[in-house]
Amino acid sequence: MILLEALDLVVDRGRSHVLRGASLALHAGEALALVGPNAAGKSTLLRTMAGLLRASAGTVRLKERILSAWERDALARAVALVSAEDEGPATLHVADRVALGRYPHRGPFRPLTARDHEAVDRALAQAGIEHLAARPLGTLSAGERQLAAVARGLAQEPEVLLLDEPAAHLDVGHQLQLFAVLDEVRRRGVAVLAVVHDLQRAGAWAERMALLFGGRVIDEGAPAAVLAGPGAAEAFGVAIRAHRVAELDHPLYSFTGKSPRP
Repeated sequence: MILLEALDLVVDRGRSHVLRGASLALHAGEALALVGPNAAGKSTLLRTMAGLLRASAGTVRLKERILSAWERDALARAVALVSAEDEGPATLHVADRVALGRYPHRGPFRPLTARDHEAVDRALAQAGIEHLAARPLGTLSAGERQLAAVARGLAQEPEVLLLDEPAAHLDVGHQLQLFAVLDEVRRRGVAVLAVVHDLQRAGAWAERMALLFGGRVIDEGAPAAVLAGPGAAEAFGVAIRAHRVAELDHPLYSFTGKSPRP
């Protein structure tokens, strides 16, 4: 079942097209990695699919209904966006930061219900930051703040979870923990779309990968096929090879030489 779908999106910044007919579909329970070179428009695509940016052409549909037809609160209950830009005030405590994810469910100026508190506690535990609940955001490391942002998205209990570089600033242990949490979330039927710059990590985690280049999704499919394909070589300007390792259920990738762009 397709939960969220972008069709032929065109998004402009000034006189430039950032997206030039980008299309992407996200299915229930799917782990989809969005990759591409810097300035390819990955964040723009996510923000447009979340309803935060307006496309000059094309449409976004949530559960087969055009995004603009959704009430704001209903859309926020269905779709959560986690981005590095969304950190919160330095004096805000982590638990209160995570509790902001409950806003679409309870409305303004209403106290948290028992269910809200349960959702916040569960999100803190999933992100592995229960011990930080009483800490102000300003006292956290960059990685801890990133986990707090992810926990806020989890507390929202969305049907679609969009993440813009969720592993930024995380050490390898926290990265593994984070992607294990995302796997747990999608097993409950949540569609997870993440922008991932680390191609090794993206290939190991995702069931499907989409490659954005030149304002369009130029390739999508199994990560090994996408990364070893000609589109990835063109987009990243390097030759990428997949290597099978007996102990792993996913290939490792090597990046060699330069593949000149036209």
